[in-house]
Amino acid sequence: MHHYHGPSGVRYPRAICRLFGFLLFLLVQNALAQQPDTVRLSTFDIDVTPPVGSHLSYDPEINKWDLGLRAKGIVLFASGLPVVLCAVDWLGISNEGMDEFKNALAAAAGTTPQRVSVNVLHQHDAPRYDAGAEKVLLEAGIDPAFINPTQFNGDFPRQALRELTVAVKNSLGKSRPVTHIGLGKSKVHKVASNRNIYGPDGKVRVTRMSATKDPAIRAEPEGLIDPELSLVSFWNGDKPVAVLTYYATHPQSYYRTGVVNPDFPGVARFYRQLAEPEALHIHFNGAGGNIAAGKYNDGSPANRLIFAERLAEGMKLAWEATRREAIKPGDMDWSVVSVALPPAAHLYKMKEDLASGNAILRENNGNAGKIAWLRRCESGKKLDLACLKIKNARILYMPGELFVEYQLAAKAKRPDLFVAMAAYGDLGPGYIGTADAYKKGGYEVSDRASSVAPEVEGVLMKAMFQLLQK
Repeated sequence: MHHYHGPSGVRYPRAICRLFGFLLFLLVQNALAQQPDTVRLSTFDIDVTPPVGSHLSYDPEINKWDLGLRAKGIVLFASGLPVVLCAVDWLGISNEGMDEFKNALAAAAGTTPQRVSVNVLHQHDAPRYDAGAEKVLLEAGIDPAFINPTQFNGDFPRQALRELTVAVKNSLGKSRPVTHIGLGKSKVHKVASNRNIYGPDGKVRVTRMSATKDPAIRAEPEGLIDPELSLVSFWNGDKPVAVLTYYATHPQSYYRTGVVNPDFPGVARFYRQLAEPEALHIHFNGAGGNIAAGKYNDGSPANRLIFAERLAEGMKLAWEATRREAIKPGDMDWSVVSVALPPAAHLYKMKEDLASGNAILRENNGNAGKIAWLRRCESGKKLDLACLKIKNARILYMPGELFVEYQLAAKAKRPDLFVAMAAYGDLGPGYIGTADAYKKGGYEVSDRASSVAPEVEGVLMKAMFQLLQK
């Protein structure tokens, strides 16, 4: 029989320890339930940096930055079951990997998976987790730990999830009252630019990536972006408890180094944490699928600091512009609309190729994620779109590498409200463009990058507008 040692050295059976833990959890939940007129919030923040020698999304890890990768979030207790919001400094969490994260965090917080949102910031010198892709490779007799690249070996992500689950559970007993919410906005200057530059025929002429060496391409207009950073803060009286920021852009300055780092959003977040240390600072990437720093970035390492300072300045100005309002549990609500996204046509050809052999997986194991996504679509799996309502604020939580047009459409639909968006939830769909974007071409809507059909726009816009009406 397995035992654990208690504080006095007494050895307790594992089952008894689990019972103690469960009883403690019930006591915490009961204590929270005794305060129906008070919003409460707990915070969690752990290091999710893989050890040196791991394989990142693209390259072997050879070193780490002083600032590691974080998984940060809050658990909100208001009306109904708790809501968990978590932002992770990884490139992606996809398919069955996202199911595992949401299920584990829901169990830890005493809620349901539909009341959990996990979003990545999409840094590139970072890992990803796709348990569905890992399963596809294993079924094909391909060990994800021994092929190159080994981006779908889930050993470290599962260990990180176990630690994150413990952190969420431990946070519950340290929740604090929330008496006010703060809302603020500010523009961010000279960070974001649209990746697509169009020719006279309306088609994409060139894609301006995150780091753009060609000065002529950098000189092209900034293009369609959302320059606005949104900030939501939670307060206990005059003391801030948590600060959530939302801004849409790819987070790359320079990358593919093998040195793990949170890039400029992580540095900006760290600056703000130092400036306002009482509150946990959590940052979410908005609908930045077709947005990057390419106009302002030639890939020079010095630009990481420049972009971090510009983003941090936007966070600071939004903080200073914040207006606070008293809140009670009835002022908050969590709504979900589940949608079935149409898979891209080219995935069916991949499925046929896979039936005749594993060549497409051995040539590019990124195809395993696409096969996993198609299988989920064919099984009837739906994705949850969610919206946190707090008085006149609506914060949308969306899947995929979403185009900025979705974020701008949400704000235009409800100009009477404070609307913010976090994208980069489940990355199984890959890039999600608009119907018009699939006609105009470009990298993001290519077979390589996008795993959904053009009809996706109608599905997402309808569900998004439905959430905004609540």
